[in-house]
Amino acid sequence: MASDATETVPMVLALTTEANAEKAERLARALLDRHLVACVSLQPSRALYRWQGAIDQAEEVQLLLKTNAHQLNALHQAVLALHSYDTPEWIWWPANSSGDYSAWLLESLLPGA
Repeated sequence: MASDATETVPMVLALTTEANAEKAERLARALLDRHLVACVSLQPSRALYRWQGAIDQAEEVQLLLKTNAHQLNALHQAVLALHSYDTPEWIWWPANSSGDYSAWLLESLLPGA
């Protein structure tokens, strides 16, 4: 799977959170099973936020989703359908990767990979 380390490949990073580790892992596995993401990084976090007129806080698990632009809409729809929150966090941004990681990412998104 060797590739040119200087060649960059466009990718997309998306961010969401889940209520706990069990729900985060269940969501991550469902997205991986559907080949909508190549990788999901899970990180415990503490959030402070405004909700229904008050400042609230919660212990959550942040999911960093790694995919490509072609999968972004389907990924977003799956997150909305599978998420435990009524209003899940959904933030995404374009990024670039290079070398063997790029090749692995693209291959991992193919059905049957």
